[in-house]
Amino acid sequence: MATVETAVAPRTPSAHMTKRVAEILSWYESDNPGTKTNLARMLNHGYLAGTGKFVILPVDQGFEHGPARSFAVNPGGYDPNYHFDLAIQAGCNAYAAPLGFIEAAAARHAGEIPLILKMNNHDVLYDEKDPIPAVTASVRDALRLGCVAIGFTIYPGSAHAQTMYQQLRAAAEEAKANGLAVVVWSYPRGSSLSKEGETALDVAAYAAQIAAQLGAHVIKVKLPSEYLEQAAAKKVYESVNVPRATLAERVRHVIQSAFDGHRIVIFSGGAKKESDEAVFDEIRAIRDGGGFGSIIGRNSFQRPKEHALRFLETVMKIYSGEVK
Repeated sequence: MATVETAVAPRTPSAHMTKRVAEILSWYESDNPGTKTNLARMLNHGYLAGTGKFVILPVDQGFEHGPARSFAVNPGGYDPNYHFDLAIQAGCNAYAAPLGFIEAAAARHAGEIPLILKMNNHDVLYDEKDPIPAVTASVRDALRLGCVAIGFTIYPGSAHAQTMYQQLRAAAEEAKANGLAVVVWSYPRGSSLSKEGETALDVAAYAAQIAAQLGAHVIKVKLPSEYLEQAAAKKVYESVNVPRATLAERVRHVIQSAFDGHRIVIFSGGAKKESDEAVFDEIRAIRDGGGFGSIIGRNSFQRPKEHALRFLETVMKIYSGEVK
């Protein structure tokens, strides 16, 4: 009896497994296939899929700042489902939130957007000078809810920084062992820093380095100012003339400080700005400085939804190069 040979089509890479995504994944040489797959899920999702750029919607502000300060300006935000819908409709790479917000709507949106479970949180009812967040969720929660990553805040400069570093090390070890990625909010804060120093260039770069050394896959920092906080660091910056006059130059230095650009560094949007153009100018500076993208909360969900969707579309088009 004659056998029939069936032609097998050659394998082709996923439509979104671009050279850029493959390159980024190659930087994480020690990670297992599960963790790399979950990183790829974020890199390959949404409007910016395949570009190596990120726009993430984070909504931890209800816990961090209080519900009225966060949502009264746009009351739809009191509903956890609102933020899932906003992130999905906008085409964000991922949505990040504390346990309660994710539990409230994860089932109805299962598989629609990569989720990041914020594992620790800090409130301002007792706003101490040396903050330390409480651990409010677990890696098991992240797995149960179908998350691709955990999120964890550290406050370099706080008297409690070493405790946070140890907590992060343990959480990251467990997350990676279970195939999850690790996203670190590295926010300098504490009695050893001036208010201006919290966003100083030398401090922001140091914060990115610390997060990278603690094993973060994705690092979230604030946009740096030109100010230099540490006297010893200032001497070096000035003696070797580290470029810092423009925001793009300062972004480039922060990226360099995270393993010479071999870790994903994204920048926070900060408090809501009334002017869209003011935010867009910052996005252009991040793009031009080689930043990987933005994690934009209040500037997104505190705008009316249709406005927020147009706003986020423009942000993504700036990162993709469709808008100058």
